[in-house]
Amino acid sequence: MSKVQGGMKCVKYLLFAFNFIFWLSGLLVLAVGLWLRFDPNTVKLLTGDGAPDTFFIVYILLGAGGLMMVVGFFGCFGAIRESQCLLSSFFACLLIIFGAEITAGVFGFLNKEQIAEEIQKFYSDSIADNNVNGTAIALIYHKTLNCCDCHTAILNFFDEKLLIIGYIGIGIAGIIGMIFSMVLCCAIRNSREVI
Repeated sequence: MSKVQGGMKCVKYLLFAFNFIFWLSGLLVLAVGLWLRFDPNTVKLLTGDGAPDTFFIVYILLGAGGLMMVVGFFGCFGAIRESQCLLSSFFACLLIIFGAEITAGVFGFLNKEQIAEEIQKFYSDSIADNNVNGTAIALIYHKTLNCCDCHTAILNFFDEKLLIIGYIGIGIAGIIGMIFSMVLCCAIRNSREVI
């Protein structure tokens, strides 16, 4: 029988759903990282002459995807089994991830111009590249940013949309996950019968 009753059951299943989506997102990030790492065309594009010095991002994607899957598992299994240990581990992992997000956000904010210049250089190199990969990358830029010459659109994207998406969306989701895990953990502790 379940230890939590009433409204805490709703929190339990909301936390499970949140973590299942988090686990699926981790699986997607891991799949994209594996695709970027092992697809011959992508590897050639990211390691060839004129490629950006950002191939290490593929390894960051692999690590982040794996970490997201582990954290999502802690949250899902901890919520369903009503395990204080797993929920506390989930909370600690989310807290570490939240700290890393803040660090990455500060780094991104301080180096915004350098990152934008690197992406603009990569865009310019892909325009100058006459093979299929260069054309495909240029088309991705054009479709995503709705532009033809995307140098100013890249700067506008970094100035306007990236901060909103990153800071608000990811930060709020992390805070909600931490709150739900601690509320459920406390409800489990309070619902134990004292013998």
